[in-house]
Amino acid sequence: MADIERLDTWVKYKNGLCDDCMGSCCSMPVEVRLPDLVRMGVVDEFELEEPIKNIAKRLEKQRLIQHFNFKRELFTLARRANGDCMHLDQKTRLCGIYERRPNTCRNHPKVGPKPGFCAYTRNPQKIAFHRNTTA
Repeated sequence: MADIERLDTWVKYKNGLCDDCMGSCCSMPVEVRLPDLVRMGVVDEFELEEPIKNIAKRLEKQRLIQHFNFKRELFTLARRANGDCMHLDQKTRLCGIYERRPNTCRNHPKVGPKPGFCAYTRNPQKIAFHRNTTA
């Protein structure tokens, strides 16, 4: 079993590995940019004319982001108390906004703390869920 905090425990990524994973990568901090937030539906196109710091303040107040890096114009998405992404379904361990997910998630594990590797943790319930929904 991989430990998110210990990169030496991560496994080499291969196609299909996500099918029965706990969604371990969804417990890592996610940095996003404004286009990601628009795609996710938390920022409207018309808001892009506003100063970015105003957008950041609103999102922090709504607890949609945890942090904003003014220098790099990067937002860090808020997470649940257990560290999981707010968009991760707690029962299925699937992304609730998969089609609208940020680029950080789209590009994982090609990019990240250990490119080409992931913190794979097997989830036997996920396989049963997939079997029941595809049957």
